[in-house]
Amino acid sequence: MMKQILFAGVIGLFLTLIGTPLLIKLLARKGYGQYIRDDGPREHHAKRGTPTMGGIAFILATLIAYFMSKIITGASPTLSGLLVLGLMSGMGLVGFLDDYIKIVKRRSLGLRAKAKMAGQLTVGIAFAVLSLQFADNRGNTPASTKLSFVQDFGWTIGPVLFVVWALFMILAMSNGVNLTDGLDGLATGASVMVFGAYTFIGVWQFQESCANAQTLTNPAACFEVRDPLDLAVVASALMGACFGFLWWNTSPAKIFMGDTGSLALGGALVGLAICSRTEFLLALLGGLFVLITMSVVIQVGAFRLTGRRVFRMAPLHHHFELKGWSEILVVVRFWIIQGMCVIVGLGLFYAGWAADK
Repeated sequence: MMKQILFAGVIGLFLTLIGTPLLIKLLARKGYGQYIRDDGPREHHAKRGTPTMGGIAFILATLIAYFMSKIITGASPTLSGLLVLGLMSGMGLVGFLDDYIKIVKRRSLGLRAKAKMAGQLTVGIAFAVLSLQFADNRGNTPASTKLSFVQDFGWTIGPVLFVVWALFMILAMSNGVNLTDGLDGLATGASVMVFGAYTFIGVWQFQESCANAQTLTNPAACFEVRDPLDLAVVASALMGACFGFLWWNTSPAKIFMGDTGSLALGGALVGLAICSRTEFLLALLGGLFVLITMSVVIQVGAFRLTGRRVFRMAPLHHHFELKGWSEILVVVRFWIIQGMCVIVGLGLFYAGWAADK
């Protein structure tokens, strides 16, 4: 069964390594290049015209890797895996429409705010509603109406509040990844680390699943997750696909992921968190995305209240660029911060399991 995880990761990596340069040539031929903010760091002006919408590469690679791993191993897709992939693809489609209008139609704002929000809400509601259906023979649905940290805890919020909660998570994380995607490789590298963490979490939950309670040394410490192994397969496919994309996205980037990629990655992260019962843990595992989002909230809030800015520029990575840090220095140091978040998050995940033993 573990072969699925290996195949998904390797296939995802291979497809983006060879597929991304083909996409770069196609986008460059059509002139689908990135616009650059005039008020940003001067060094970024050289990036104007770099092909964008690169998220197409790792979205397709992830989908192909997932289904190929099933064909090779003879395993069947699960509803949890399909729902996460559906959320990723749906959010990616909204981002693609936004990118397409910006670049092809030469309209700087892309989708109108209401249209973009409507698209995100439609995809999010569909995921949230469907994830509470399709119980297995143990009564577990892909998602739960209980809140979760390293697993579900006692508060049940009901289906309506769950949908609201899921929408909040989807909008917050997708926008967080979008804000982080401002430097070459920053969001891609950070995402690789979080998907790696979810690959580990899925494997651990599978080994300690309550479905196997009779073989566990301590059944009280088991995990009630519907399809933990398949969530690990999805996470591995995403990790491999993003790793391959990073080869072309790292400084100097040959391609940007665009809203197509950032919204898709945010959706995938939330889908994995909800279906693996680690909702609040995602805030720590994806700590860099939270930190950068909060820098924008602080900047806007402080300016509206006091008329002054806390940072030279928001999001936070641009503040350090304007202080004189090179782009590569900012990216590597922020990757270190993200790596620390993942280590602490996995440590808490293990500690939560060990505390129940």
